[in-house]
Amino acid sequence: MKAAAARGRKGGRRRKLSDEDLATARALLKDASIPVAQIAKRLGVSRATFYAYFPGSRTRSMSGAG
Repeated sequence: MKAAAARGRKGGRRRKLSDEDLATARALLKDASIPVAQIAKRLGVSRATFYAYFPGSRTRSMSGAG
């Protein structure tokens, strides 16, 4: 790991969502009429991936507000 770090490498997967995608998702989450599944599809990720980035949105979808 130290040798890889010296070459400018980091461990782990690349992030699926960019900062721009995250900003878009936050804006869409403010509209309770848009389902989480639709937001995830628009961003090109699964609902599970979406919930990994926005764990608080899971309670929104469970409450029936979407």
